[in-house]
Formats: sequence, C-alpha cells, structure tokens
Amino acid sequence: MLEKIFKLKENNTTARTEIIAGLTTFMTMAYIIALNPNLLTGFGKDTMPELWNGVFLATCIASAIGTIVMAFLANKPFAMAPGMGLNSFFAVVVTNIVALTGMTYVASFQAALCIVLVEGIVFLILSVLNIREKIVDAIPLGVRLGIAPAIGLMLLNIGVGSNAGIYSENGGPFYAMRDFFGALTPSLAKTNMGSGYSAMVLSVVTMFVGLFAIVVLAQRGVKGAVLLGMLIASIIYWAGEAIFLGTNPFASLATASFVPAFGDMASTTLFKFNFQGFAQIGWFTAITLIVTFCIIDMFDTIGTLVGTASRAGMLDKDGKMPNMKQALLSDAVGTLAGSVTGTSTVTTFVESASGVEAGGRTGLTALTTGIMFLACIFIAPIAGIIPAAATSSALIYVGVLMVAGLKNVDFDDICQALPVALMMIAMPISGSIGHAIGIGLITYTVIKVFTGKAKDVSVLTYVLSLIFLLKFFIVA
Repeated sequence: MLEKIFKLKENNTTARTEIIAGLTTFMTMAYIIALNPNLLTGFGKDTMPELWNGVFLATCIASAIGTIVMAFLANKPFAMAPGMGLNSFFAVVVTNIVALTGMTYVASFQAALCIVLVEGIVFLILSVLNIREKIVDAIPLGVRLGIAPAIGLMLLNIGVGSNAGIYSENGGPFYAMRDFFGALTPSLAKTNMGSGYSAMVLSVVTMFVGLFAIVVLAQRGVKGAVLLGMLIASIIYWAGEAIFLGTNPFASLATASFVPAFGDMASTTLFKFNFQGFAQIGWFTAITLIVTFCIIDMFDTIGTLVGTASRAGMLDKDGKMPNMKQALLSDAVGTLAGSVTGTSTVTTFVESASGVEAGGRTGLTALTTGIMFLACIFIAPIAGIIPAAATSSALIYVGVLMVAGLKNVDFDDICQALPVALMMIAMPISGSIGHAIGIGLITYTVIKVFTGKAKDVSVLTYVLSLIFLLKFFIVA
C-alpha cells in the first residue's frame, strides 16, 4: 500500500528510511509546539491560559493537517507549521489592534485571525489558477541556485546563533555564538551569564558532540545518522543536567497534563473569527497587512521548497520541481487550517531539510511528521524534553550540506554572483527567506537593465521586483 501511494521504489527510498526521515524532521521542529503559543500570547501561559492552550492545540492540529495534505497531495517530504517570523509579526499586529481599538487581547487575536483566513483564501485561488507556480518560474535560475546555500547559512546561524537560548538571574536569552564564543574571555562570559554559564557550557558541548556524532555516523554510512546524532546529543544533555547541574531533566513530566484542553480551544480560537473587530482597524491597514503576510509567506514557502528540493535532487534540468502546484496547494490548505484552528500563518518549514538529508524523498516522510504532530496533542510534555542543543546539531550539519550548493553558482557571472551573495548575507541576518529572495530579484533586475540586458528579464520578474521595492521602501 505504501509503495502504491508514495512510489517509494521510483524515488529510490524505503519505508524505513522515510519514517526515520519524518522523525528527524519532527525532532528538529518540535520546538514550535511550545514556542508558537508563547510568542502569540506574549508568554501568557499563566496570564492567558485558555488562549495559550487554544493556540497550542491549533499549532499541533494545523501543522498536522498541512503536513499530511502535503504527503498525499504532493507526495513531497516537506513539513509545515506556523512560520517563525510570521508568528512574531502576527503577535505585533495583535498588540497594535489592542492599542488601536481598545479591544481585549483575545478579541484582537480573533480579529487578526481574519487576516490569516483571507491570506489562505488568496493563496488557494492563486494556487488553483497556477499563478503561484508562475511566480516560482519567474525567479531567474541564477537566483534560484542561490536559495539552497542561503538557507544553509540561515540554518547554520540558527543552529549556533539562536536555537538554544539560556536564561539566568542576569536575564537572557544568552546564545552560544554571541555570548559564549563571542565573549572576550571565559571569565567575562561567566560574569555576564551568571548561573546560566554552566548550562551554556553543557549546551555547547552537547551541540558539538551531537554534530560530530552525526558526521561520523554519516561518513560510516549509517542510516538515520541525523536522528541518531540528535538522540546521542539528547542523552549527553540529560546526563549533564543530572550530574553537573543537579537537576532532573524529566522533572516536568511528573506534573505534566496529558489531557488536551479542547474546551479552551473551542472557546478562544476554533472558528473564532472576529470580523467586527477586523473591520475596526480600517480597510487600508487591513489590506496592507494582508499583502504583507502574503508576500512574506509566499516567498518563504517558495524559497524553502526550491532550496530543499534542490538539495534533494528533486529539480529537473530547468531548475523546476515536479508537483510544485500540489505543494503550493498544500501550503494554502495549511494556512487555512491555521486560521480555522487559531494560529498564525502555517507555512513550509525550512527544518524539512533535516528530513531530506536523512533520506526522505516522498510524502511518507511528511506523513510521519504529521502523525507526530497529532500525537503531540496528547504527548506534548514528552516532545518538550528534547533539548534545543540537540536539534542545533542537526541544523548545523544540514546547513553545511546545503551551503555546498554554491558549487552550482557561476561566480564569473556577476548577474548570478551578486544576487546570490546578497541573499546569503540577507537570509541569516533578516531571518526571512522571502525578504532575501526579494533582495536577490531586485539586484538581478537592476544589473540586467543597466548592463543592456533588459530583455533577459521576464515581465513577471519585473513585477516581482517592483512589488518588493514597494514592500521595502514605500508601504507603511
């Protein structure tokens, strides 16, 4: 049955490989389960428990729906969840609606869900009409080749820069690259981090032990090297907590509740669209917000699909991915599912690259990840004990492999070299795949126009470049 549905032999894979890849993807993105409700409620688990619980369940359910649709509709190994960056922007929008209208945070949250609903409907229409696919095709091949290595640098930046944060009485979060390796001396780092210094040392050791374990296992041809490396890193971290920090790494399980708060979800987020409140923010502001969400999400999704597919060898000779329309449709369904259940925009997750690197090539990888998201409705506390430092190991490893895609870029051609170089610096710094692609498109277009090669640029590329110019410099 699995062979018939997912065409495993045709894609040179096996059910075992796909399942391991799906588990790998899930472990690298499991952090979103707790982080998303924290961001969308201002870390309001104690102050707004009903909304927090609603967003938590919406995160699990919407991620599962989008990912499972990707599995069966597109047969691709890509997972979906509420996008990082987009969720922070959503939280800012909710706060602004509170200030603008005087509504409560929950009512403002429900008004902001209307934006996500409209965005999902727009994406569904654009995907059915093949417009999103045409937008993908309008990205010049040179820019397209640079997406994967740029995503690789972003993964590296996340892995060593912002994935594992440490808090202490001196504040935080403190990060490995900035606050540990970036400190002038170990004593200064210890002074700055206070009691968090020991936890930072443990995180750094865990991160690199896990990374080296993945590399050694992969070099020896061990299947599931990324997943096994993360498990080894997790054991190192748990042992370190118990032995050196004197804490029980599994203490949270003793008081954790495994009963889903469906009642809280029904009362706060499920189909709770506040259209009346949405109308109060003004039509110009509303349209501007919808367009902003659409642009960021569209190009984040396109970049992730193209970049990850490129690394997996899924692109044809023209740099196009088969079943792109179905993948984009799945993404649109995920966004709609997010709006209905009660979370910010659901999009294709860049951490899908970890599953692809583990051998995932079909929708069975995505199905495995989706099932794990559904399981987290009931076993979230278990997923929550996966150390961030262990997932950093996988992100660093996959990031390095994706950067290797630079060998496909012709650096003798400035029309390729400059857009790719700017994308590679913009993506990790801005944290936005979409914005980096926008900078790359603008750069490519300008160079072509002023070097007498304007005819090489398609009409749609001109349009996309203009849209990004407006987005960066004009639209409030």
